[in-house]
Amino acid sequence: MPDLVSGRRLRSSSQPPRRATNLSLGLDVLEAAKALNINISQTCDAYLRKVVKEEQARRWREEYADFIAAYNETLLAEGLPLDEWKTF
Repeated sequence: MPDLVSGRRLRSSSQPPRRATNLSLGLDVLEAAKALNINISQTCDAYLRKVVKEEQARRWREEYADFIAAYNETLLAEGLPLDEWKTF
């Protein structure tokens, strides 16, 4: 919906702010995407979000690997807390 004063579209508050950027893409894939009416900005944004999320998860696992290993060893040696009272 355009703003009546500026004429610009108003952005939904649930969407993060965006910034224009330059990308270098292969001409063949760019032309193919345009021919297929693929929104290049949305596609790049979605894929980059996925890659960032995966890398953050990988780094978290790497950072906490020692703790997770120690916790797993404790569980193997001592069992789950309150395990003796479970009814299933």
